Amino acid sequence: MDLDMRKVRYFVALAEELNYRAAAERLHLAQPVLSRQIQSLERELGVRLFLRDSTGTRLTPAGEQLLKDAVPLLTDARGLQRRVAAAAQSTRSLTVGFMPGLTITFATRALSKAHPDVSVEVLRTDWTDQVTVLHDGRADVGFVRMPIDLTGLSTLSVWHEPHVAVVAAAHPVAGRDTVGIAELAADDLLQDPDTVPEWKAVRVDAEYRAPSPPARSVEEKLEWVASGRGFSVLPQSVADYYRRSDIAAVALNDVAFNEVRLAWLRDRRSPVLDSFVDVVRQHLPLEESEARFSA
Repeated sequence: MDLDMRKVRYFVALAEELNYRAAAERLHLAQPVLSRQIQSLERELGVRLFLRDSTGTRLTPAGEQLLKDAVPLLTDARGLQRRVAAAAQSTRSLTVGFMPGLTITFATRALSKAHPDVSVEVLRTDWTDQVTVLHDGRADVGFVRMPIDLTGLSTLSVWHEPHVAVVAAAHPVAGRDTVGIAELAADDLLQDPDTVPEWKAVRVDAEYRAPSPPARSVEEKLEWVASGRGFSVLPQSVADYYRRSDIAAVALNDVAFNEVRLAWLRDRRSPVLDSFVDVVRQHLPLEESEARFSA
């Protein structure tokens, strides 16, 4: 049986919304059409994917498994389409993703010099899509901040930089040179606690969960910090880039450094990509002044 990717896309929308009306609006479909497509997919797979009752719509165990597999499947399909389209172009190109706080000019300039016939593009990413853009083909290679899911990726460690605690300007530790993470144990961390295990280890409330939904960008996170909802841990270069008067960045003396890596799909190789990786490798170890430009 061949899966209909259109129906899989409809399934993912419904699985994420768990509401037929909202999913239909998101897909620009009539609700009865969406219902028929989901029923057709269930018949083709021979399983029930959703349960509907007075409490609403929820996934069955089979639906949960399909959602887990379908998201990367759709991402890979989009990546395939983009790579095929790029191969048909008359000019070669390389798109490089980069995270906030980083400037990658040293590498893009060197590649352009070595391959003047290659169009080098850049794509600003964030914590939510720095890996996705590699799988779905929007970027060929990316400067990512760890930790990330390394499945299917090759990576090269580029540099490390310290973390800072970003707090509201009125916070008791604002204005200090350094702070220990235990001094912030009573404050709410405005990001996934697993990304700062040092704070999680000293947190008074062991069951604490970050705000849901999470902030979609650094800017949103800093708005929360400024309003006094809690604090955030950011790489030094990111905090430097987003300086503002109503927040303060304080060096953390007992939190591990952030690692920046160059990442690309393990099975996605080309002479231009190989050349770019070599360019970055030749610049290792990067001086701190090179590593902490803002983008």
